[in-house]
Amino acid sequence: MTRRQFITLLGGAVIAGPLAARAQQTAMPVVGYIPASDRPERLALFKSGLAESGFVEGRNVIVEPRWAEGRYDRFPELVADLVRKRVAVIAVPGSQSAAIAAKAATETIPIVFAVAEDPVKLGLVASLSQPGGNATGINFFTEEVVAKRLALLREFLPGARRVAALLNPSDRGQTETTERQLKVAAQELSMEINLLHASNRQEIDAAFTALLRERPDALFVGPDGYYNSRRVQFAILAALRAIPASFAARDYVEVGGLMSYGTNVGDAYRQTGVYAGLILKGRRPADLPVLQSTSFELAINLNTARALGLHVPDKLLVLATEVID
Repeated sequence: MTRRQFITLLGGAVIAGPLAARAQQTAMPVVGYIPASDRPERLALFKSGLAESGFVEGRNVIVEPRWAEGRYDRFPELVADLVRKRVAVIAVPGSQSAAIAAKAATETIPIVFAVAEDPVKLGLVASLSQPGGNATGINFFTEEVVAKRLALLREFLPGARRVAALLNPSDRGQTETTERQLKVAAQELSMEINLLHASNRQEIDAAFTALLRERPDALFVGPDGYYNSRRVQFAILAALRAIPASFAARDYVEVGGLMSYGTNVGDAYRQTGVYAGLILKGRRPADLPVLQSTSFELAINLNTARALGLHVPDKLLVLATEVID
């Protein structure tokens, strides 16, 4: 071989190397990820679930996130983008609006959801045990515990009669269900519910300003993915307004919220990843039963209670799965 031939061969190998690497990368399955909450921690939980099923990002799978940034009306366009790219799986954890948008956009690409409401009622699956079609996932029971959460708030504050409820109108279906359940539960507890709505940071600030004028006995913050991403804002405003507040997830209590009751939503994100990985391995969504959360968490922040001058009843301390002091 002549020196010129060797150099030509070597140059071709240098060029072919990156091309081969890119070809190998593009051959990896792509999983689209559209969450309700734009939190990197939740994405990390989703990826850990994928890893449990044998798929590690960059090694044998690519995860393409799409962020709604609190604008639920963007879910259809975000899903449409992933459908055009022909991703292998679309994961929509945390929002029924995103799950419904995905189901409406494709009948062929597998969908893994994590929703608070009954997925059969939402039209996502035919049944929990035999989903049928191209979608399956997790039902993490946030809305079903509305009445229980209001009762626990009453247990914490026996004298509470007037409760403000803050809900996100952007997620219309979830808001309507929560309102309906709240009204029924409030009537049984002889409580008065004052409904407030907020769908962005400025509206949340405005709602707390209204609370300062109206002075309710307590605040019930509705279950919502965008609200969860604003949990620090909620905790700070509740402290500044000196209003006892109940939330749907322990994430709020970790950053200073008073109390929460609900399922472990973070685990639903992880399980969404597990199911996405199983589908990449060849399992059909139609054959993967919808999983339902079976454990519920009551979290209480004692520091916040002291700051509000509140005594935590012994009964709640016994029931609590986590007490932050």
